[in-house]
Amino acid sequence: MDALIVQGEISSKILTLRKEQVMVDSDLAVLYGVTTKRLNEQVKRNIARFPSDFMFQLNENEKNELVANCDRFNTMKHSTVNPYVFTEQGIYMLASVLKSPKAIEVNISIIRTFKKLREFSKHYNALAKQIIEVERKSDKQYKELKKALDDLIASSEVAEGKVMGFLK
Repeated sequence: MDALIVQGEISSKILTLRKEQVMVDSDLAVLYGVTTKRLNEQVKRNIARFPSDFMFQLNENEKNELVANCDRFNTMKHSTVNPYVFTEQGIYMLASVLKSPKAIEVNISIIRTFKKLREFSKHYNALAKQIIEVERKSDKQYKELKKALDDLIASSEVAEGKVMGFLK
């Protein structure tokens, strides 16, 4: 599969929850070619590898919000089990738990996607700083222009007050 297609598919599955970029267990299971149940079984068998900053379970409100905002999670709507989500480090740890050739290939793609997202973020932040600087400069120039126009208007009002010609 083409690397750009894979990275596009993966990046569309990365969500931001609790201020963390994460992937939902069901999305990861599809990418790895296993069932969600099988993926979670492997994680539970190796739970020591997955501290809370690598993986956490969504609460009911988060699950409902996820279902409401993303059509692909409609099957979760009536599920009694809240999904698990994995941070970037948790996904790296999945590589040590899921050892199929497909899992290795998918993990490499996920790692590359997170790397690209970080690079994009750096460029985005630099661009945002440049835009703020341009806005600051243009704001200063706008204030100077407004002052010059106000001064010009004030001086034209003084000129209008002067009477030209002969007085009787």
